[in-house]
Amino acid sequence: MAEPGQNLAVVVHRAGDLRLENRPIPEPGPNEVLLRMHSVGICGSDVHYWQHGRIGDFVVKDPMVLGHEASGTVAKVGSGVTHLKPGDRVAIEPGVPREIDEFCKTGRYNLSPTIFFCATPPDNGNLCRYYKHSASYCYKLPDNVTFEEGALIEPLSVGIHACKRAGVTLGSKVFVSGSGPIGLVNVLVAKMMGAAAVVITDLSASRLQKAKEVGADFTIQVKNETPQEVASKVEGLLGCMPEITVECTGVQACIQAGIYATRSGGTLVLVGLGPDMVTVPIVNAAVREVDIRGIFRYCNTWPVAIALLASKRINVKPLVTHRFPLEKALEAFETTKRGEGVKVMLKCDPSDHNP
Repeated sequence: MAEPGQNLAVVVHRAGDLRLENRPIPEPGPNEVLLRMHSVGICGSDVHYWQHGRIGDFVVKDPMVLGHEASGTVAKVGSGVTHLKPGDRVAIEPGVPREIDEFCKTGRYNLSPTIFFCATPPDNGNLCRYYKHSASYCYKLPDNVTFEEGALIEPLSVGIHACKRAGVTLGSKVFVSGSGPIGLVNVLVAKMMGAAAVVITDLSASRLQKAKEVGADFTIQVKNETPQEVASKVEGLLGCMPEITVECTGVQACIQAGIYATRSGGTLVLVGLGPDMVTVPIVNAAVREVDIRGIFRYCNTWPVAIALLASKRINVKPLVTHRFPLEKALEAFETTKRGEGVKVMLKCDPSDHNP
């Protein structure tokens, strides 16, 4: 165990105020484990809380530890924990239901209104040296899955959940809008689930290059086309309109393009979150029976993701472009804010900076 006072944490106090500070090392409850954190990815939402102090109705009122894409090693187990032991390497599912409500009973626990979720106010995240978490939401990593892959299960889960909600299947033609980390995991998962062709759009040429690396068949660098023009480019490249569109930007024009692009009878899944109110051609969608679905995080995805990573059926390693030690977290956040690279990974264990 570390000396007291060696639990360095990345804490947002209010908009624009991000600090590195020491926190006490927590004591795990009966059904919890104390983890020595290893790798934690920075998500756009972490940056947003730092920059704006809120996301929608979730407002930072008290200092909050950031981070929710994470893996680590079990340091200590609570008295009731039987499936994990000290030394086990685990990936952390950040959303833990606080009560077994109707949503939990139907298997959609992500929709439980009282769920605990790392780094969503007022719940602290795990971008720190030591962190305690519900043992049932820590998943043991096989020896051939790295800590960084374990941390990437969180964004990967968004892709798994979105592609399931979209109904991607053998031979699907898919349009992914936005080539950030979430767009990229949707490309990976769609291809894995049998998509015959995936086209992806973005403003950035370098991000589209990364999309090609992870398996996108076609890329479109958007400049100042109208939504209808983007839709017709998508159709031109695929040779038909896609049955499925996965919108990962939350930008109004992109949602509009998503509706225009999707084949009649197809499905548009909205993953990216933008402003509360957006103007969209809803009648166009309605008369063509385009189903518009939302997603909220994910559920029941960690076992699936671990199986895919362990069997080498999916490769998320190219997503990590930058690594920083925890002490340089502020620099890492600045890097993410500037939009450099794809996924920035923080290394929380001073004795082990390996992937």
